Amino acid sequence: MNNRWLVPFLNLGHLLDHLAMLVFPTAVVAIGREWGRPYAELLPLALGSFIAFGVFAIPAGWLADHWSRYKVMALFYFGIGASLFVTGFAQSDWQIAAGLIVVGAFAAIYHPVGIAMLVASPEKMGKLLGWNGLWGNLGLASAALLTGALVDSFGWRAAFCVPGILCIFAGISFLILVKDPGKVKKTSKSMGLHVDARMMSRIMAIMLIATACGGIIFNSTTISMPKVFDERLSELTQTSFGIGALVAVVYTMAAFAQVLMGALIDRMELRRLMIGVGLLQIPMLWLAANLQGWAMLGVALLMMLAVFGQIPLNDAIVGRYVADEYRARVLGVRYVVSLGVAAVAVPMIATLHRTQGGFANVFLVLAVLAGGVMLASFFFPSRSELTAHREKLAAQAG
Repeated sequence: MNNRWLVPFLNLGHLLDHLAMLVFPTAVVAIGREWGRPYAELLPLALGSFIAFGVFAIPAGWLADHWSRYKVMALFYFGIGASLFVTGFAQSDWQIAAGLIVVGAFAAIYHPVGIAMLVASPEKMGKLLGWNGLWGNLGLASAALLTGALVDSFGWRAAFCVPGILCIFAGISFLILVKDPGKVKKTSKSMGLHVDARMMSRIMAIMLIATACGGIIFNSTTISMPKVFDERLSELTQTSFGIGALVAVVYTMAAFAQVLMGALIDRMELRRLMIGVGLLQIPMLWLAANLQGWAMLGVALLMMLAVFGQIPLNDAIVGRYVADEYRARVLGVRYVVSLGVAAVAVPMIATLHRTQGGFANVFLVLAVLAGGVMLASFFFPSRSELTAHREKLAAQAG
């Protein structure tokens, strides 16, 4: 079946998913000014959204595997669009918080379902993941840029309503242009491909450790970046649009790290790539602790290159070692860990921002977590070890 619109809409969905989740972290600066409330007091309103972003990943993956990945993806577009639009009419703290929780619940659908549809074919998996990751990071960039522009021109409410309308329009187009690929065919009696239960447990444990630490790093950097730039790049810009533009430039340039990583995944062993990412993340996060102005802008770019570059690696592990009929559920577990644990980023940032060190303390904590990612990577099986393991299994089967 020719389904040439499937991958473009999966990429678009990734963009809209991250855009929706980062509208509030940019708009909160303007909301705080309008309501006369401090940043550290308003930012925690997003906590429920990020918890829902993680928690609902497991039921989304289960529903997709047992019902229809295609129909669940359609639900993603319409649900996230409607909830964003309604949040734009919030009149109080609890209404914003409630609206963001619903946004997070529908946003949770994308990663376990969309990524599972993307890696259904093992051919050029790294390339597909790399370009998909690029689109997701463009969502981060466009969130800062679009939100900043809408806030300056029409107010913070438009920053929610306009993306909501775009998501609903995307859902209508998805139903018209994308054919339903049908239910996933069962091809394996076990969850793992070409590895036994013991090796599979080791691979999954390392992936989940890297996922947990990496999730906190990713969420903390992307959530705090608009405020970091607001504080540290004041000599470069003092408007919401200017801050959003600088964040967008950093995210857009750093997004190409995922395209490069996707190409490397198809050519190099995952263990070396995981270690390399950790070696870059640690010094960049440490340097970001106390820099200002242009130096901060340059280090922020290198830091986000390393942060974004890690994302396709964990998805590639699932795509390479997990049977297709289980991938949505395994991805659901991965993202409930990544996004659920990453929800601690909101209270962590709010708490540390009140301390004397401010964002310097945030970046130092993230550097320690990056060390945890690199340490776990050393225990990931090498290509030679996996080859020997598969030969052993083949000999036992024969």
